[in-house]
Amino acid sequence: MPKLKFGLFPVIGLVLLGILTTYYLCIRRCGDSVVTAKSDQQSYRLVVLVLSAPENLEQRDTIRKTWLAGRSPDVKAYFAIGLMNLRPEQKLTLESEHKKHGDLLMLPRLYDSYNTITKKVLQSLTYIHQNHEFEFLLKADDDSFALIDQILRELNRWQLKGTKRELYWGYFDGRARVKRSGPWKETDWFLCDLYLPYALGGGYILSYNLVTFIADNADYLKLYNSEDVSMGLWLAPVSNIERRHDTRFDTEYRSRGCSNQYLVTHKQSMDDMRKLHESYTRYGYMCSHEVSNYLGYQYNWTVPPSQCCERRPGIA
Repeated sequence: MPKLKFGLFPVIGLVLLGILTTYYLCIRRCGDSVVTAKSDQQSYRLVVLVLSAPENLEQRDTIRKTWLAGRSPDVKAYFAIGLMNLRPEQKLTLESEHKKHGDLLMLPRLYDSYNTITKKVLQSLTYIHQNHEFEFLLKADDDSFALIDQILRELNRWQLKGTKRELYWGYFDGRARVKRSGPWKETDWFLCDLYLPYALGGGYILSYNLVTFIADNADYLKLYNSEDVSMGLWLAPVSNIERRHDTRFDTEYRSRGCSNQYLVTHKQSMDDMRKLHESYTRYGYMCSHEVSNYLGYQYNWTVPPSQCCERRPGIA
């Protein structure tokens, strides 16, 4: 019986067909377990996500020249902006800004408005998780001022404790009543008469695995008007998490004042940022004169949330 002879190219074709078939079956059977490579191979210690409006170029430039200036190479910064409702000339302006600074996270499927801030955070976290390796993420607004070097030192101290828990770090509130009017009103909130405990949105920090949890479940998460309230709800069922309330996060709806203990301070004008940055870089502290506008509180995790947050003298 004559021996069958195969040319080289048919053999290679059969091998390639086998590889493609295996890959196709793996995708069909494994689904999300197929891991795609991150587009940025560098691993960052901290990713800073600043929510910004398309027209807020001056605010972004002020942040670039103040608290984001001189940051270490292991800190990556983004300004998140929605593109869907913008005119062509606005998009061109943003593209030019991004070409110059390389720090805009432009979201093509997001209509940029107050009503879509939660969606902006969710889309931003998903993009960052898909494209970067990192350890922690700081979410802030473009009227927030942060001391990145101090935050990194504090993260080092937290990790040196050897904790195996995930970190959700900020200034928490557990007795906030559900808003039924105004720009932040919630018509779909039915869980209870108060919001679940959450870190206020002027600035909070998440460890990588919490961002992973949110990104992996993005399609199933309920979105409320307030992004910080939504974050508290999304993370409420997560186990092995440290909710770290810290009075050094001045992130309420108005600033509690000026304290040299603050790591993040919210509701700062551009002039405020320049003054804080100049003082910090020149003298090593933000406030030449510390001021307390109203009292802060330590969160009491041993009582019901409605009793959590009693303001006391001596807490700035």
